[in-house]
Amino acid sequence: MTVADLQRAFDYNYWANEKLFAVLRQLTPEQFTQPVAGSYGSVRNTLVHVMSAEWGWIDRGGGTSRGPALVATDYPTVEALIERWRQVESYMRAFLATLNEQDIENVREFSLAQGTTHSMRLGEMLHHAAVHGVHHRGQVSLLLRALGHAPGNFDIMFYYLERPRI
Repeated sequence: MTVADLQRAFDYNYWANEKLFAVLRQLTPEQFTQPVAGSYGSVRNTLVHVMSAEWGWIDRGGGTSRGPALVATDYPTVEALIERWRQVESYMRAFLATLNEQDIENVREFSLAQGTTHSMRLGEMLHHAAVHGVHHRGQVSLLLRALGHAPGNFDIMFYYLERPRI
């Protein structure tokens, strides 16, 4: 894994988020917060979890500090969520831009919410954060369908087809 691989993984995530944001804007405020299914219950709660976790990994890696986990009720509207997520995106892109290949090999210690301490290479931590976003975006896609809003296909293949080749 390289820094460029991580940058591409997060660029894909943000591309997919933009596609998801377009559908989120079609939700009523009630649909956005409505308990539907899944681990976090609502579209909003699931997305705030992902955003909070992503920012948490930036923080654990040495980037912009998040503080305590984000709280879903602090994002009562789709626009409030999107605004914050764009800020988190800027933190991740800026953090990734500071890294070199040696940095991502460095081992970092971190604690999870359960209080357990672990060690992992920075690149592995960030790779996890990217994959975590993909996982939960799939869950949100299902929740949106249950609410009558098909989000379309944001599979990585379409990202590669839409992006200019480097």
